[in-house]
Amino acid sequence: MTVILRQTTINPRKMNKALALFQSLIGQDSSTSISPLMRWLNPTLLSVSEGELEFQYLIRDEMTNPMGILHGGTTAAIIDDAVGAAVYSLGKPNFYTTVNLAVDYFASAKAGDTIIAKTSITKNGNQIVNTSCEIWNEDRTRMIAKGHSNLIKIDKDRN
Repeated sequence: MTVILRQTTINPRKMNKALALFQSLIGQDSSTSISPLMRWLNPTLLSVSEGELEFQYLIRDEMTNPMGILHGGTTAAIIDDAVGAAVYSLGKPNFYTTVNLAVDYFASAKAGDTIIAKTSITKNGNQIVNTSCEIWNEDRTRMIAKGHSNLIKIDKDRN
């Protein structure tokens, strides 16, 4: 059986500026991010489409708890920052900020491990955007955590 894959070409003139920026950063770390937290977490951007981003993180000692495993607060911060980037990739004219974040923890990861964060937009509303983010081990055989968040539009214009 032959499978034909179709490659989609996106016209850069029709792509929003935020999405174009993220696509130009695929394969790079986040040392130049506008988010101070993302600069500290310093993930590598793996893939991008509107509202869906994948990041890869190397867990460092300062990201762990006293037991040497990924701190729950760090996991929540990864989810919050990643879904914020996903909303930013939609190219909306306003900023959105988190109004709630719920995280379910399923497994641990330790310093030296690599994890993957995969975001998605559940509902792209005008005032509130509902998002989710899954955290996986490097080979995506074990889910570490899953978070859900709502972000609300604030008056400050991005432009």
